[in-house]
Amino acid sequence: MKAKQLSLIMAISFICCMFFASFAAAANSNPLETWKPKFDPSGAKYKCIVSNVSSPVLTGSSTGFAIRDKLWERTNGQIYIDYKPLSVLGGEVEVLNMLQMGAIQGMGVSSVAATNLGPRFGLVNLPFLINSFEKLDKFVNSGKLFDHYMKAMEHQGIIGLDITGYGNYGWATTKPVKSMKNAKKIKFRVAEAEVNQLLYTQWELNPVVMPWPDVPTALKQGVITGLDHTPSVCNITKKFEVAKYYTYLNYAQGLFIWIFNKTWFESLPADLQKTFKEVISEVCQDIREKTKQQEIDQINMAKENGIEFFSLPEADLATLKEKGNAVHQEYAEEINKIYNQDAEVAYKPENFLLDVQQYMGYK
Repeated sequence: MKAKQLSLIMAISFICCMFFASFAAAANSNPLETWKPKFDPSGAKYKCIVSNVSSPVLTGSSTGFAIRDKLWERTNGQIYIDYKPLSVLGGEVEVLNMLQMGAIQGMGVSSVAATNLGPRFGLVNLPFLINSFEKLDKFVNSGKLFDHYMKAMEHQGIIGLDITGYGNYGWATTKPVKSMKNAKKIKFRVAEAEVNQLLYTQWELNPVVMPWPDVPTALKQGVITGLDHTPSVCNITKKFEVAKYYTYLNYAQGLFIWIFNKTWFESLPADLQKTFKEVISEVCQDIREKTKQQEIDQINMAKENGIEFFSLPEADLATLKEKGNAVHQEYAEEINKIYNQDAEVAYKPENFLLDVQQYMGYK
């Protein structure tokens, strides 16, 4: 009897030890461990906390780490970028407020959330305007148009320095969407952004506005049955584990806009400001090229894992374009607003949206 009791106690003890070991391992696991700097940042003279909502596995989101390492090297360890992706600091709207107040110094904000403090940033969310990698390259190289675009938040005390992307927007859904008739039965999560909400109203679909960190639970529980997002994001962040269908729309390019608190930035010595801008420009240009290949790779990986991809009929796409044009018109006043900071430069457009539409060949 004692031997049996001893064996039982030993078995229970072993199970408990295994449980607590597993719990401890989970508690101590750090998804960002592989991204730790290969240098000691404690001696940095200037520290810059930068937030991002997404996973650094996404090429556009990994920008923060690339900037960190290159800036450390180029400034001889004077500036340390403490990069915090994966919504570590919270949802984008609340983090934007932290940035404006100076609680953090930078952010790789998504183009959809950026409109909350810089409506002009909503330009790239307008349907079928800048809706391919090629068109995005053209816009970035447009000179005065892109420069004006990047000043969208300066009246809020926030400067924009450059952009990276995360691909072409479409629909990831829990049921196949092969037509607009199918789409009307889907509850689409959309970002907390006016342009997107206007667009889904014009498209006569069913938007559910929610912060990105709330999406996984909402998708699993059926609160939403679709996502307005890109293939790379859906595959990398495992949304395809629930939403196993994807419909190509390619109506807009998803961007991360790299923005910084203006007061903090201008507190840097002039030479470091110059280096800061140069590094971000170099890194972003490189990342944009890598993002193109990542979308191809992620789509292929998703297909290999059984995700089905569809395209809408041309007639349905034409309807989306026609109805989407109303959002161009409705949001034009916000995009065309001129602020005090805009008066400091030569280009002061009467109709910025029209200038961009003509430059991009939008019809």
